[in-house]
Amino acid sequence: MLAPLRDYLSPKDPMASPLLCATKERYLTRMSVNIDLNDPNFGETQWIMSEDVNVEHLLDVFTTIDANSDSIWDACGNFMAHLTRHKKRLTILKPKIEGLPDDHRFKPGCLFRLALLVFFLGNMAGHKEFLVRALELWREQGSDPQVAMTLMALSFVNQTVEPCEEGMQQAKEALDIFERLGDTTAQARCLISLAFSLCSDTQLDAAEEVASHAMNLLPEKGEEFYVCESHQALGMIHRYKGKTKEAIHHFEAAIEIATPFNWCDSLLSTHLTLVQLFRDEDRLDDAQAHVERAKLHAVNNPYYLGHATEEQATIWYKQHRLEEARFEALRAADIFDNLGTAGDAERCRKLLGDIEKGLSGPVSPGQSGLNCELLQMALLPAY
Repeated sequence: MLAPLRDYLSPKDPMASPLLCATKERYLTRMSVNIDLNDPNFGETQWIMSEDVNVEHLLDVFTTIDANSDSIWDACGNFMAHLTRHKKRLTILKPKIEGLPDDHRFKPGCLFRLALLVFFLGNMAGHKEFLVRALELWREQGSDPQVAMTLMALSFVNQTVEPCEEGMQQAKEALDIFERLGDTTAQARCLISLAFSLCSDTQLDAAEEVASHAMNLLPEKGEEFYVCESHQALGMIHRYKGKTKEAIHHFEAAIEIATPFNWCDSLLSTHLTLVQLFRDEDRLDDAQAHVERAKLHAVNNPYYLGHATEEQATIWYKQHRLEEARFEALRAADIFDNLGTAGDAERCRKLLGDIEKGLSGPVSPGQSGLNCELLQMALLPAY
């Protein structure tokens, strides 16, 4: 564990202490290592969970006194990448990033990382806003690979927006760029994004063809994360086609790939999709097994924890375990309220209303929600 930053800061001159400079180099060396999801040692980057406050304060100090340092801003981007994967929370660096001049070479990259971070906190509007701004700046800088990368991210955002043409056009533009650059792996990533967009637009045969092509472009070893995403796309396509057996096969393949790497976000989303699949077929015992597995991976992801709790409420509602279902629906609504995702909270309250009808009476005013202290103690120890 690295030494606490407060031991080295001088109230008169932050740069006065040689120990601070040495600590800076130690932190920046560790932060300069990019998170590689295909690396079996991915889990070792979880060191950030215990050091995040020290790192954040160090970066806050040095972005103030050494604002033109490329290594500092590169570390800021990597810091947010670590938070996105291991300890999802907002960062005090957000105002500084937004306040950078538009011609600052690291501003679009930091905005992109910030966009991914707020996405995993359930802030879809902020996610898209940061991506759009990053795309504008990277276009101005003429950085084609980053433009294509951001277009891919935006295409995922626009998958569920009706109509889906914008998402598909963004994926196709990104694909054109990566074909020109000769980046086969990135082409596969674009095809996966395009497959999800086509699936959202109910063009299921075209989506299956595109997702299968993406799978064929990827090597068997070294790009497991995108192979996993290909299986997720194919699973979703087969689910919408009503081919339950094939869908389960692909979702289970995605889980098998993600488990050794401990990709919590992939595992969470896949387990929750299987919960919905089994729930819709009234295979409630199977749905329950997957919701329990989803909760195990949701400790550091309040947004997904809210969805898992909502699914638990729905399962118990269908099993006529109404008191338990009501409690879980309240928990889910309060999680989403704390995150500020009004649409999710409203959906949970609609479910709560259905549960209350089954109980033949409304919830009493004193039971209308859980207080914040109980929520933090019972649900979100790391939030």
